[in-house]
Amino acid sequence: MAGNAFLDRLKRGPGGPGQRSPLQRILYWSVVAGVWGLIFLVVFFAVFARDLPDTSALYDIDRQPSVTYLDRNGALIAVRGSQQAPPADLEALPDYVPAAFIAIEDQRFRWHPGFDPVGMVRAMVANMRAGRVVQGGSTITQQLAKNLFLTPDQTLRRKGQELMLAIWLEMKFSKDEILALYLNRVYFGAGAYGIEAAAQRYFDKSAKDLTVGEAALLAGLLKAPSRYSPVSESERAAARATVVLDEMEESGVITPEQRAAAVLEPVRVSRTLATQHAQYFVDWLDKEIRGLVGEPTEDLIVETTLDLTLQTAAERAVSGVLRENASRGVEQAALVALDGDGRVRAMIGGASYADSQFNRAVDARRQAGSAFKPFVYLTAVEAGYTPQTPVVDEPIRIGSWEPRNYSGRFIGRTTLSNAVAQSTNTVAVSLADSLGRDNVARTARRLGITSRIGLEPAMALGAVEVSPVEMAQAYDAFANGGKRVTAYGISRIRTREGRVIYQRSARESRPIQAIANPPLLYMNEMLRGVITSGTARSVAISGRDLAGKTGTTSDYKDAWFVGYTGGFVTAVWVGKDDNTAMRGVTGGQAPAAIWRAFMTAALPRLDAPRIPDGPPLPEGWQPPDPVGELIGSMDDPYVDEIERGIQPTPERREPERPSPDQPVIRPTTPQPERRDPEVQRPEPGLPPEKKADPLFF
Repeated sequence: MAGNAFLDRLKRGPGGPGQRSPLQRILYWSVVAGVWGLIFLVVFFAVFARDLPDTSALYDIDRQPSVTYLDRNGALIAVRGSQQAPPADLEALPDYVPAAFIAIEDQRFRWHPGFDPVGMVRAMVANMRAGRVVQGGSTITQQLAKNLFLTPDQTLRRKGQELMLAIWLEMKFSKDEILALYLNRVYFGAGAYGIEAAAQRYFDKSAKDLTVGEAALLAGLLKAPSRYSPVSESERAAARATVVLDEMEESGVITPEQRAAAVLEPVRVSRTLATQHAQYFVDWLDKEIRGLVGEPTEDLIVETTLDLTLQTAAERAVSGVLRENASRGVEQAALVALDGDGRVRAMIGGASYADSQFNRAVDARRQAGSAFKPFVYLTAVEAGYTPQTPVVDEPIRIGSWEPRNYSGRFIGRTTLSNAVAQSTNTVAVSLADSLGRDNVARTARRLGITSRIGLEPAMALGAVEVSPVEMAQAYDAFANGGKRVTAYGISRIRTREGRVIYQRSARESRPIQAIANPPLLYMNEMLRGVITSGTARSVAISGRDLAGKTGTTSDYKDAWFVGYTGGFVTAVWVGKDDNTAMRGVTGGQAPAAIWRAFMTAALPRLDAPRIPDGPPLPEGWQPPDPVGELIGSMDDPYVDEIERGIQPTPERREPERPSPDQPVIRPTTPQPERRDPEVQRPEPGLPPEKKADPLFF
């Protein structure tokens, strides 16, 4: 009642109603604002304080087990999960280290009460102008509150709780204590939590020994650790560190001379830290580890098959060729290299892991183009064809579909070997049609293709969506003596104490003979011809026994080269994620250039032998006689006259070679029953594959 009387007196004023003095008006509206402010605070706490996390566990570290990945020689690839070093003492750090984080993250840190109204308004205005979130208004204290107690969800409720916890932290701790907690808990990428772990991970030194440039680089990482990684995104990281140095100079943390010296002094990243491109490989293994040992409950060490030296060579080859071909629309690439037993030695899943974590080497399914044709030709040689078997490149029609060659013309009579080397479409389609496309599909599956294979006529030209890792393991049978392998990347998993949890067994690694002889000899002979005289002449490396096949799909949407030497195969794909066309890029160009650049660097390290001959040849087998086979395939021009009792005259015996327009007859070896394409059906249980356009080579 007394409060009401006081308000009434303020309302009336000394001269009656409406006669308040200026002081009374100020007091009146102050009381009103205070009451509404109190109501707002009560409502605010009632709404946002519910389910507020328990702050009693502030100093407890809920550390998830770490998984350390090593390459085949024991070099570090990556660390997943939490990796924390002992907390850094803020007083032991050079002044410019914490100052770098304040300069770029929260310049009013020393003066605000946990939240920064000026920063919030500035960020709100910038975001409204841009139409999207381009700035954040969170202070270091708010970021600490989020990291310690909250989830990363971007909801109004979570932001309200973050604000309350930030004020609580400011009331409970000094500014230095808050800054120390922040620096020792924040994530710096590469599995490093806290500035001490980050300094050791990136620079092989303690945080107290960081230089001005190194401090600026670490401070710049916090915006997006993967995107600004000094390992895989060095240019971006350098640009971000320069921004931090500018802010440090502007705020008086360092002098212009110190800034100039920091720019000139190179920042060297630890040699033991693997490149971010190897993270595609780690992502691939991460899922497998859970299947082998379950969810980790203790720190693990995974010994892998990767060779970091070869991985680095692959990264350089991919990045260099992508830069050179950017103007032609080449945006993405994938590479998988396997040894003869299926061990993954290198894997590139895309142009930049920081920009996209989608692993195109494993998870992308793209049309194989003519890189699929070896499965057609293997089916043919297993049915009795040889490299010298005569075939005809001529127009062919199956239903309403008429495939065409890349050259737009037909050369007529040729050999099977030349058809492979020149990637002749009509011959591949004709063979698949006569041999049975279901038989071709079985051949591809036998060698390692696991994706769905439709039985449409265009499948002979690679209208089949496959991944680079599938193509590599399928071609490995040509490289290793005819054995089917499965690509793998884990050799052993152990604890830090040395207890072995998983060891790849000899039974798992035992290859299965998938190609017999002479078909293997024939295939290697023909696929060598692709490099010596065919569509992949650009990949030839002097003194090396190489074979392989190019592939280009319709409208240049996908381009491949899969090549091999003795016991080592590499599959390369280039294209665009949106499946639009590149500008005239074929398998013999950008993919072949990547393959050659990588193999040129890899072959000296591999010391690979020539391509092995494979299993023993059948007893009594003789190499085919090209001339005899050609003559044996011809019709006898006098057979009709002999049957009618007419003896040929000497003049009529004179020609010993067939005329140019004489038809070529297929070998008389038993052929599989021809299947009518109209009665073939896709594999059971799978939706029909979309019909593809004619493919090139």
